[in-house]
Amino acid sequence: MVDGGLAALGDLPRSGRPDRLDPRIEAKILAKTQERPPAPLTHWTTRRMAALIGVSHVTVHRVWQRAGVRPHRLEHYGTSDDPDFERKAADVIGLYLKPPTNAVVFSVDEKAHMQALDRLDPVLPLSPGRAERHGFEYVRHGTLSLYAALNVGTGHVEGMTTRRHTSAEFLRFLARLVATQPRRTEIHLIVDNLSAHKTRAVAAWLAAHPRVHLHFTPTYSSWLNQVELWFAKIERDMIARGIFTSTADLRRKLMQYIRAHNKTCQPIQWSYTNVKHRITASRTSVTSH
Repeated sequence: MVDGGLAALGDLPRSGRPDRLDPRIEAKILAKTQERPPAPLTHWTTRRMAALIGVSHVTVHRVWQRAGVRPHRLEHYGTSDDPDFERKAADVIGLYLKPPTNAVVFSVDEKAHMQALDRLDPVLPLSPGRAERHGFEYVRHGTLSLYAALNVGTGHVEGMTTRRHTSAEFLRFLARLVATQPRRTEIHLIVDNLSAHKTRAVAAWLAAHPRVHLHFTPTYSSWLNQVELWFAKIERDMIARGIFTSTADLRRKLMQYIRAHNKTCQPIQWSYTNVKHRITASRTSVTSH
């Protein structure tokens, strides 16, 4: 106490209760977790595993938590069967990392068939302890498609709504997009493999506009297109819980959202660490390279 003063009166740090779980039991839990449960079950729960191993479900939960195992979670992935995947992916990623000099790069896509849904019952606003509530009954007022071009250097978005989803509408949007850029600026557009992007009319239009260049993502690789991230954002912010009295109302709110976005837009911080990291499917298994 003389040396430590009043602080010495405090208790010394303790190691706490030791982990009494046998490492062999923990290893067995983790090994069984990676096996399929008995049919027709699709995944393990703590109680199912506890009954099998002969321990408490709390023990199973602790083991899973420590190992970062979450059997209740499910993630989806898409495989690309494009034999030219690496070259196309590298082309797109190169535009993100090092765009050409005196050029602008746009990520372009369509969010098709958005429904203008109106609720029959009034919305009940949120209150302490209660979430906002929407009635189950709704009225459909038609659909719209949204063409969007995300400037990957600034985050600025150009948008246009249409009732149809055709090659002619795509070209009309491209004409509007090109008109926003200085005449001597090269324009690079990252697009997916939709058939409307590869028609004879599109080829003829590109021949008449040699400063516009299309770059196609590999098949089933929409995640390489940055505008998909922006589409996910507008879906969360406005569309999923939106109430629209008509397609005109939907169009007005979409354009309002784009204007608000452009006031504070920033480029997307997007990264892809390995061009060769690709999920491929075979007849017998799924592997990751």
